[in-house]
Amino acid sequence: MSHGTASPGDLGRRIAYHRGRLGLSREQLADRAGMAPGYVRYLEESPASINEGMLLRLAAALETTAGELLGGATDRPPGQSRPSVRPVLHALEREECLRLISPGGVGRVAFNDPSSGPVVVPVNYVFHEGAVVFRTQAGGLIDQDLRSGVAGVEIKIGFEVDHIDEAMRGGWSVLVQGPGHHVSAEELPEAARSGVEPWAGGERDLYIRIVPHEVTGRRIEVL
Repeated sequence: MSHGTASPGDLGRRIAYHRGRLGLSREQLADRAGMAPGYVRYLEESPASINEGMLLRLAAALETTAGELLGGATDRPPGQSRPSVRPVLHALEREECLRLISPGGVGRVAFNDPSSGPVVVPVNYVFHEGAVVFRTQAGGLIDQDLRSGVAGVEIKIGFEVDHIDEAMRGGWSVLVQGPGHHVSAEELPEAARSGVEPWAGGERDLYIRIVPHEVTGRRIEVL
């Protein structure tokens, strides 16, 4: 491989993302990778290609892989590396589970659709004032299926967040169960302060809150 290619700007965005994930400045990344800070800036801000040697050094400095920086793993499910020879699976306490999901991000809402059965939908969420908050489309699938039709009665649903660390062959998964509460007009200002934004875009102005009644989690580690 003489050079890596990516869509204009994609390589730079991935470099900036992983640098931010590690809390590194451009100067610190450059020092780690053995290159000039100006070159790191050029890669992040300009459509660019990069030779194999520099790509591998940069990936190592960012604690990721060359394929990840080039976007080669974007269409593959996570966790395709071989599992550890000696994995250890253990349960997580409620406090640790909530700490892991508190930064927000992408989780999965699980519920039952009367016509098609179990449904799992990815949503962008935040953890705000002790509850999971996400936005959806009024009148859409989630809205309709989470309405019990009985005043004051809310449908219990599942919400799952996980993280796979392929380099360390480990990861964790957290499951939250609780009622899916449709935020009312009176509650909307507080929900809006959560700052949650839907990745899918569009008119998704209905806020749903899940108060964690049951929280369980598991972590896989290597001995």
